[in-house]
Amino acid sequence: MESIIILIFVLGYLSITLEHPLRLDKTVPALVMASLIWAVLAIGFTNGWFNIINTEGQVFNFLSGGEHALEGFEGTLLHHFGKTCEILIFLIGAMTIVEIIDLHQGFEVLKNVVHTRSKRKLLWIIGILAFFLSAIIDNLTATIVLITLLRKLIHRREDRLWYAALIVIAANSGGAWSPIGDVTTTMLWIAKKLTAGGLIEFVVLPSIVSFVIPFLIASYLPVFKGTLEVEPQESSKATKLLSSKTMLFLGLGMIVSVPVFKTLTHLPPYMGMMLALGVVWLVSEYIHPEEDFSRERRELYSTHKALARIEISSILFFLGILMAVAGLEALVYGVVKGEEVGTLRYMAEVLQRTIPNQDVVIILLGMLSAIIDNVPLVAASMGMYDSPVDSVLWHFIAYAAGTGGSMLIIGSAAGVAAMGMERIDFIWYLKNITWLAFVGFIAGAGVFLLVERVIFHHV
Repeated sequence: MESIIILIFVLGYLSITLEHPLRLDKTVPALVMASLIWAVLAIGFTNGWFNIINTEGQVFNFLSGGEHALEGFEGTLLHHFGKTCEILIFLIGAMTIVEIIDLHQGFEVLKNVVHTRSKRKLLWIIGILAFFLSAIIDNLTATIVLITLLRKLIHRREDRLWYAALIVIAANSGGAWSPIGDVTTTMLWIAKKLTAGGLIEFVVLPSIVSFVIPFLIASYLPVFKGTLEVEPQESSKATKLLSSKTMLFLGLGMIVSVPVFKTLTHLPPYMGMMLALGVVWLVSEYIHPEEDFSRERRELYSTHKALARIEISSILFFLGILMAVAGLEALVYGVVKGEEVGTLRYMAEVLQRTIPNQDVVIILLGMLSAIIDNVPLVAASMGMYDSPVDSVLWHFIAYAAGTGGSMLIIGSAAGVAAMGMERIDFIWYLKNITWLAFVGFIAGAGVFLLVERVIFHHV
């Protein structure tokens, strides 16, 4: 019967990866997969077909445990749902703050940073902005913001495609070293697999390498030689609001304060994000975006409008995929070292025996994240390994899953966003950008292993 659950997961996972050919939103198979897995688990558990294991290693069997075992099953389900909701509430808060900034046209302020007509200089300015902005507001949002900016600066689509594709590399590299820069790093941070300080300390240098190397090579390509026409700065002044700068710096500042709040209070990150959202929402209620700001125009800048612009389908996708992976984690599948373990832990043991070198496994995981979604890959790895907080394993997984997705345009949320906004062709990206992303990924991985394994001898 265990094979039925694994089959549901495999078919659901396959449907997610074939989202574009099937023309089916990946949220649909994710939700169906999660519901079916837990439904089969519940039926199998009450009939004595399955044993359930909780996060503390306790094994429950309904036939021998009765009501006590049923309470254990319900507690396991509630625990996994609660942990998933921590991530979802965090993401909802961050997304809302970003939408509030956008409503007040705060990102228009970034246009003032660009004062060059040199293609090469513009490449580095946009890349550096993407790298640091993605660490603050996440790689997906940074990509959307900067491609919107590119449309105002570069008129020729052929030129813009190259910049947009390289933004994906910079944004994914920037998101990999920040606990709020990528969904996968947020997951690892909230699950207490790593700390914000540890992630930044050990992953920032490899991330910089994975960003700088491709940009250094690209800056010598023919497409980035010469100059281009840049819109006059005066054109952006007309669109900026009185509240643009205030909301930009307040919003970014409050998002950055979340790790500080967690460090000071030891509360879960979503509590800090709720405080950040509350403060930004409060200010947005009383600030005056325009000179003649009236009650009638207040709706244009209200937080209610920002909430309506959030991608709820993305939130539901994370709910589905994380609960599906949790179902695999809860299902007792085999015995390792005399103890019953969940499916994911058993898979980790098999993988360990097949490929003894853990570093090779994680590099392969990074490459796989370019083909299939990195969220379930990281979610699965969290159930497969039980290394201590801030171990090399978790840092390397954060780096590999975050930057590996750049190798294909469909390999990351940032890439999919760029693909949709600029209609980037999969084959064009494969021919022109994949090798750059691969060189950066391998170079960064080499630096990570050199620092962690050779210089500091960490395990």
